Amino acid sequence: MKNQHFTCSENMGTVVVCVILLPFILEVAECSGNGIKMRDSACPFRCNCESDDILQRVDCAYLGLTVLPANLSVFTSFLDLSMNNLSTLPASALSNLHFLQELRLAGNGLTHIPRGAFSGLFSLKVLMLQNNRLTQIPSEALQSLRNLQSLRLDANHISVVPPGCFEGLTALRHLWLDDNMLTHVPVQALASLTSLQAVTFALNRISHIPDYAFANLSSLVVLHLHNNQISSLGEKCFDGLQSLETLDLNYNGLSEFPIAIRALTNLKELAFHSNSIQAIPEHAFIGNPSLLAIFFYNNPIKFVGKSAFQNLPELRTLSLNGATELSEFPNLTGTHNLESLAVTGASITSLPSSFCEMLANLQVLDLSYNQIRHLPSFSGCGRMQKIDMNHNEIQEVLADTFQDLSMLRSLDLAWNRLRSVDPLAFSYLPSLIKLDMTSNELTSLPELGLPALTHLRLAGNEALRQLLSPHKFPSLRVLEVPYAFQCCAFLSCEKRDFGDMKEMSGYRRKDTGIMSNQEEQEFGEFFLELEENHKPVHSIQCSPAPGPFQPCDHLFGSWLIRSSVWAIVLLSVVCNAMLLLTIFLSAAIKSSAKQLVGLLALANLLTGLCSGALAMADALTFAEYGALWESGVGCKLVAFLSVLSTEASVFLLTAVTVEQGFLLCRLKAVDAGRAPRKTRLVAVLCVLLAATVASLPLVRVGEYGANSLCLPMPTGESSGAVFSVTVVLLNSLCYFVMTVTHVRLYCLHQGKGPSEADCLDCCWVKHTARLLFANCLLFFPVAFLSFAGLLNFAFVSAEVVKSIALVVVPLPACMNPLLYMLLNPHFREDLSGLCSLKGSRLVGVDLDTAEKSCNSTQSLVTETSEVPASAWPSQQSLACTAERCPLSHC
Repeated sequence: MKNQHFTCSENMGTVVVCVILLPFILEVAECSGNGIKMRDSACPFRCNCESDDILQRVDCAYLGLTVLPANLSVFTSFLDLSMNNLSTLPASALSNLHFLQELRLAGNGLTHIPRGAFSGLFSLKVLMLQNNRLTQIPSEALQSLRNLQSLRLDANHISVVPPGCFEGLTALRHLWLDDNMLTHVPVQALASLTSLQAVTFALNRISHIPDYAFANLSSLVVLHLHNNQISSLGEKCFDGLQSLETLDLNYNGLSEFPIAIRALTNLKELAFHSNSIQAIPEHAFIGNPSLLAIFFYNNPIKFVGKSAFQNLPELRTLSLNGATELSEFPNLTGTHNLESLAVTGASITSLPSSFCEMLANLQVLDLSYNQIRHLPSFSGCGRMQKIDMNHNEIQEVLADTFQDLSMLRSLDLAWNRLRSVDPLAFSYLPSLIKLDMTSNELTSLPELGLPALTHLRLAGNEALRQLLSPHKFPSLRVLEVPYAFQCCAFLSCEKRDFGDMKEMSGYRRKDTGIMSNQEEQEFGEFFLELEENHKPVHSIQCSPAPGPFQPCDHLFGSWLIRSSVWAIVLLSVVCNAMLLLTIFLSAAIKSSAKQLVGLLALANLLTGLCSGALAMADALTFAEYGALWESGVGCKLVAFLSVLSTEASVFLLTAVTVEQGFLLCRLKAVDAGRAPRKTRLVAVLCVLLAATVASLPLVRVGEYGANSLCLPMPTGESSGAVFSVTVVLLNSLCYFVMTVTHVRLYCLHQGKGPSEADCLDCCWVKHTARLLFANCLLFFPVAFLSFAGLLNFAFVSAEVVKSIALVVVPLPACMNPLLYMLLNPHFREDLSGLCSLKGSRLVGVDLDTAEKSCNSTQSLVTETSEVPASAWPSQQSLACTAERCPLSHC
């Protein structure tokens, strides 16, 4: 066999001879050891090779090759050169690969394929040339591929398919020409492809399909024309397609129903959604009795003929979504095998009473986004598995609505107006695993007959405060309820054991009265069985999950917090009440500073009362926290008043400080009624500004009642964090102004003579300084947590935020009056004056009394600014007094 060489001609007979003689060639080569490389031949460099007995698969994809790999075995049956950088394909470069069946050249930079590039590839069946830069069909190179069955030319730049370019491809069955630049269907080029079974012209620029465009393609089964610009179809454009089963006309510009489809007697799947068709005529599918699926959604349907979908006995799927003008349910008489029906986004108001008589085999029903008010009985639809009726106007569910639907697995009634659900409505649904009744108007939920339920969604039903029984939902995995406390029975809230859960459920059953004695016995047996078997309970994902701001048993959660809040409430109420009595009922002269401090005490008293309301809510809901407080008007009112009083106290403190800082240091007569008017104006401005801040949650900046504390929290929604940061920034500005005012006051009068300080009352300066320091000290943790919540710092836990909100935020309400009562001599004077019931004003103070109280109680200007000039002491007395009370002593 020396120098033996076989030459295979291009005719089929020679190919058969080569295949027959292949074993003989291998045997001779093994014996002589020369020439031909077999299974032990080397694989091309960097490529991956796999041998299958005689033939070899070579994978050289994604290697960045610029030239064809060398050393390819003649027995290569599969060659992948995809995603490389091949820009040219030399003629006869692959001519020795006579057994090659699949060649992949996708994703290269090929712009032209010369004649003879595929010569010698007698066995080639699959050729992939997609995602290149071809501008025309390489007809000369393709003519020798007589066994080619699949040709991919998609994702190129082909704009013209000339006649005769596919001559010689007599065995071609699949042709991809999608994602090119074609503007018309290549009618003449397709005429020679009589064996073609599937062709796609999608993602081109075709605008019209002429008559008899596919007349010679009698074997064509699949035709894709989607994502073009087709606006018109010839009435006979589909003539000759006797075997066509799938037609895709989606995403085009059709404005009229394509009546040309009546010629497609074998058509089984028709898709022409996302067009501009406005009407479906009578007997629209009369020529398509074999239709199995119709996809017609996203068309502006205004009219549907009553007989349009009648008498389609093979139809299994009908999708008619987006028909906004459709107000009547389509007549489906004779279409009794329908299994999936979707008519969404229409204006259907009712369903026929004979619904299940027409559609006894229906399995999936989607009528969402309609205007359906009443549901018929689905008792005849025994094969129904899924019903989707969300976003309608359904108001009630009767006992027989879902009767005998033993196979129903999913029921969606979300976003309706459901107010009433019969207690037996779900008792006939043993296979139901998903039930969605989100955002309705339910007040109760039937629990009978849902043992297999795994997903239950009830969020958005604000009137639903029913406590669900865990033992009636043994398979539940996902639960969404309106309020967090409804999750407590399904979760191990606060690490409680089974005994605690049993005790808690006993409390709730006792109060709600929803369980009978027999049910209580069953509930006890349930827990007893769990404890005996020691089997772990499956986890349940329940939302909103209970936590520090949405607790299970009580509002505060900790006895330390509870006792601290009660102490703050008692101190703030008692101390601020005494301060108000001594200031406003005392006969002493009320300077503007004293009046502002009195108003500050009033704001602090309101803060204490708001904390008291929270403490009372905690006491009333102890061991059984409910949603009546969180969702009630009282919660929102307390939150509004709390923010109002807290902000008013900050603004009033700022007013007191600024009043002290800008007090004139000269004694001169002023109108006695002028200061009170200014004080009232300042107080009104402070309250109005505080009311504005407290009103922000009413315009969606934060939310009152989003948690058990009622206040917008920085750890909650983004709007709550924005509200908290806004309040912190505003308060920071106030504290900055107060600090600057005190520094200015100190620097201005430091080291100056008595005549320049004779208008300053040391007591008020000291008092405002103490208030500023103490309030700033308590403000720092609040400010930090607000910014931490906005920046999502993970190390700040919700428990810490809750503790600060309950204890630190209202703490100034009791601290401010205590500082005044313990350290300000004016309180003792006013208290003694109030106790002795002196009716005369303390205006004309003698010199001895003034000298004795110089260092602590003298109010040279602030208390005498309202006194007429005739009642003032002499300049000599004042000079003496000022000599003993310089600012440095303050």
